[in-house]
Amino acid sequence: MVGQRGHDTVLGTAGTPGAGARPVTAEPGAVRGAAPEPPPARPRRPRPWALRAPRRMASQVLLVQLVIAVGVTALATALFLAPLSDQLDDQATHRALAVAQAMASDEDLAGDLLRAEPVRGNPVQRSAERVRRATGAEYVVVLDRQGIRYSHTDPALIGRRVSTDPSRALSGHEVREIDVGTLGRSARGKTPLRDADGRVIGAVSAGIRYESVRDRLTGAVPQVAGYATGALGVGVLGALAFSRVVYRRTRGLAFSDIAALLDEREAMLHSIREGVLALDGQGRVRLVNDEAQRLLGLGRPRSGEPDGVGRPVAALLGPGRLTSVLTGEVAGTDLLAVRGGRVLVVNRMPTEDGGAVATLRDRTELEALGRELDATRALLDALRAQDHEHANRLHTLLGLLELGLYEEAVDFVTETVGSHRATAEQIAESVGDPLLAALLVGKATVAAERGVALRLAPGSRLLGPLVAPHDLVTVLGNLVDNALEAVGAPGPSAPAGGDDRLVEVGLRARGRTAELTVRDTGAGVPPTQRELVFADGFSTKEAAPGRGGRGLGLALVKRHAQRYGGTVSVAGAEGGGAVFTVVLPEALAAPEGPVPDPHEEEGR
Repeated sequence: MVGQRGHDTVLGTAGTPGAGARPVTAEPGAVRGAAPEPPPARPRRPRPWALRAPRRMASQVLLVQLVIAVGVTALATALFLAPLSDQLDDQATHRALAVAQAMASDEDLAGDLLRAEPVRGNPVQRSAERVRRATGAEYVVVLDRQGIRYSHTDPALIGRRVSTDPSRALSGHEVREIDVGTLGRSARGKTPLRDADGRVIGAVSAGIRYESVRDRLTGAVPQVAGYATGALGVGVLGALAFSRVVYRRTRGLAFSDIAALLDEREAMLHSIREGVLALDGQGRVRLVNDEAQRLLGLGRPRSGEPDGVGRPVAALLGPGRLTSVLTGEVAGTDLLAVRGGRVLVVNRMPTEDGGAVATLRDRTELEALGRELDATRALLDALRAQDHEHANRLHTLLGLLELGLYEEAVDFVTETVGSHRATAEQIAESVGDPLLAALLVGKATVAAERGVALRLAPGSRLLGPLVAPHDLVTVLGNLVDNALEAVGAPGPSAPAGGDDRLVEVGLRARGRTAELTVRDTGAGVPPTQRELVFADGFSTKEAAPGRGGRGLGLALVKRHAQRYGGTVSVAGAEGGGAVFTVVLPEALAAPEGPVPDPHEEEGR
């Protein structure tokens, strides 16, 4: 019946339950005719007896070492016992042969053999038994040339032929062998028996029971096993100690964890925007990431070019402040160094193995922004001062006009405007590049507000187009800034003021070479420091608040000069002060027409 109790009954072909068939019920809501769903698979329970491979690296190393120790011990024991059996057999046959030789050396034995009959109690039998008991042999048999026994441990066998072939001994050869005879398996030695004339008249055969040899081998096994167990114990203790060392060194990590850490480290090192340089205890580079390659100029990252790994950092970078900071000769945090025109901030952290990890940050743009900020502040100060000066001049002009002194007012205006215009016009006539000319005009205004006279040296002319005007702006700007600070710095040798506070700039072109000189009337540079002033981070002045440090301006000047293949030097000036000279080959662009003679230009 269909639908009874909410179930369906599967019928036979005739509409009635088939013979012997059981009704199959379906769950409510199941589709008629659909195959029943298999029962859900039960989760497999872990078998308590199943062995799991250790996950930690130290445990895996310990397991491998234990397997190797057990295998080596078992192999060594087997290799020792295998030849031991052969050695014991060889020793037993040698001993049996010695007994036979001792018996054959009896002078009366040959005569007794020729005179006696092979019966019980003959003289040969008595002599053989005496030797057997004295040597501990299993048997001593004397036979004639026909192989008939004249002696034997079992008297019943006397007068019978021997059970083994005596032909080799009867032919005059000594025989050593392991063989089976009437008394069982034994180690045998056979020697010919000779008469007084040396003729072979028989043979002597001695045997040692093979069970005694086997007993010796069996007795040696416990001793060898004891030695092997002791060696295995030492190996296990060594493996445990080494495993503990590995555990401490690897911090309990597994091989998969170490591989994941290495992958993560590689991804992290090559993705961060800070340079990372790792050194070992000998100062050799063992790791350098992409950013460090770029900052230090060690080849293009991921290009296959040598990155310096494995080389000493001193040989890789050369002497200088950067090398001193990386090797730890100069200690501190956020130390500044220059590399290839870049200003780098370096931090160094020592490691436990005597090496170090250094981070490098590019501060070139920040330093440029800082210098621009300084220039902007100086310009604001100059504009503020000019505003006050302009107000004073306007008040003076207003007073002259109110007093009716019109001619004096005209002269005052002419003098005020003309002095500034004369300085700008003089610079524009002597310097062809607008950036360099604007720099000098701005520096002249700042110098005037500081009470310092900035002027061009006589004969200064640099009219040709420059290859890289920004480089010359950097070089000349740093030199002029240092000169203004030197003239305005307080000290016993500093000028008091007036005409003595002077900065003189010289610009000359010799072919395509630009020669820049900056002379000041400040305290000068002592001869002992004239090489040090160009080193990274060296400065005779204290760092200004809010700035990262000093000692970079002249270092950048030297880097730019070296980039052009030129030179930079400092010397003392006449009357006091210092003269900085920079020579930059190939700084001027190649002229399209004929090169004018500088002497002709000076005479125009």
